[in-house]
Amino acid sequence: MPLKSSPSAWPEIIIEYEGHLLAGVDEVGRGPLVGSVVAAAVILDPDRPIEGLTDSKCLSAARREALDVQIRDRALAFAVGEASPQEIDSLNIYHATHLAMRRAIDALPTPAEYLLVDGNRLPGHACPGQAVVKGDLRHSAISAASILAKVARDAQMAALDLLYPDYGFCRHKGYPTPEHLDALVRLGPLAEHRSSFAPVRARLAWA
Repeated sequence: MPLKSSPSAWPEIIIEYEGHLLAGVDEVGRGPLVGSVVAAAVILDPDRPIEGLTDSKCLSAARREALDVQIRDRALAFAVGEASPQEIDSLNIYHATHLAMRRAIDALPTPAEYLLVDGNRLPGHACPGQAVVKGDLRHSAISAASILAKVARDAQMAALDLLYPDYGFCRHKGYPTPEHLDALVRLGPLAEHRSSFAPVRARLAWA
């Protein structure tokens, strides 16, 4: 039988694929001013279900981290890919996001036969698939990918916070909060900041 979405308020996802090598794909980090955009691809094992998978934004940090461990233990395959701030600046965030997705898909130790990608566009990979709006709420494989990507990117922000504690990266994760914008004005951009994003670009012009 075709794989189906988990119950939700959204219509059922109709998937024209009946095998087990379906990869959910999602990204985290389009909006921040600093760091990479991170994507993940996950092929879940139907014989080892994981309870509680949903959009990573709906979960606490502790719950995401616990699910991250389960996904890595039980999935048939998973991989994380990213595009750097420099690639974001040269390509733009849209194309860099798709680059990160393609890297995650290509890094799967077991190649996917079909993709379910969160959003309304496929990332331009040779593997067939479909885009699913609000997919991280509608299919467990995309939910799993959103969790892996979020945990990986948060870990990068924690590492950056250790290097530059005055910027508050552990708290705002690089998003343009008042705290981050204030630090950007006071301390200036870092090499890890995205120079093409308006607040960073404005600070560089002012300097």
